[in-house]
Amino acid sequence: MQSLRSGLLGLALAIGCAASLPAWAVDAPLGPKPGSVERAKASRASELLTAAVAYLKHNGAEKAFAAFSNPKGSFVYGPYFVYVIGTDGFLHANGGNQFSLAGHNVLELRDAAGKPLFRDLLTAAAQAPTGAVEYRWLNPEDMHMEVKTSLYNKVDSYVVSVGYYTPRASQAEAQAMLERAVSFLKANKPDTAYANFNNPQGDFVHDDQYVFVIGIEDGKYRASGASPQLNGMDVRGMKDAAGNSLFEEMIALARNSGSGSVDYVWRNPATNTVESKHTLIQRVGDVLLGVGYYTK
Repeated sequence: MQSLRSGLLGLALAIGCAASLPAWAVDAPLGPKPGSVERAKASRASELLTAAVAYLKHNGAEKAFAAFSNPKGSFVYGPYFVYVIGTDGFLHANGGNQFSLAGHNVLELRDAAGKPLFRDLLTAAAQAPTGAVEYRWLNPEDMHMEVKTSLYNKVDSYVVSVGYYTPRASQAEAQAMLERAVSFLKANKPDTAYANFNNPQGDFVHDDQYVFVIGIEDGKYRASGASPQLNGMDVRGMKDAAGNSLFEEMIALARNSGSGSVDYVWRNPATNTVESKHTLIQRVGDVLLGVGYYTK
């Protein structure tokens, strides 16, 4: 992180524009704040995009494209990099350089789901000069195909973009985490287990996935990895955005069947948007444990 900050400081000085220096590169703590890890991805991508646009406007296309395409340069920070596509469909710069696409027409290139991502990007940019598109792309850090969101800004005949990955847990991964949490609660004192479930940087919080625990008799949170501040809240009267009494349904399911699943809409802590959520629950004594996965 420190070298990343130094690089961006040099970048800002080179541009001669203080506004182009991302705030997180100046005064962010060396470790991520609890609960902010995934949301920081969007913020960092946005701030790098702002810096890239400022650099392009200040230095011109030729110099900017060379800087953006340099894998060891100032515009590549781990998974964050800049790419630029012209409105003619040619990729002019690509800091990720996964497939050496710079200099080629990429209009027909498709993502892992068959989506024409660059064509969609240009269509979006023609309708609004700034925005975002979503697709599935290879994450070089874990070599998995994951959901990626690319933020873009149209500058003359170019579309400048920076992306970030928003991996989504599957039903199988939710089931596996729930089973681990149940085993952990049974093997430890409740307070120890709840403290672990409430740790946003612990073993029971990962990307958009976390464990929560609710008392069956009093309806109160014992733990919630995404929002530990909710502990002690009685959730029995709470409804989701669609008017579903989701927690009362969970409690009834735990009482009557001991386990099952409940569908509703809820805020995804990774994307910070309201999405469809499918939660698996398991009763352990006088509490229920839940782990969900999101779909759009």
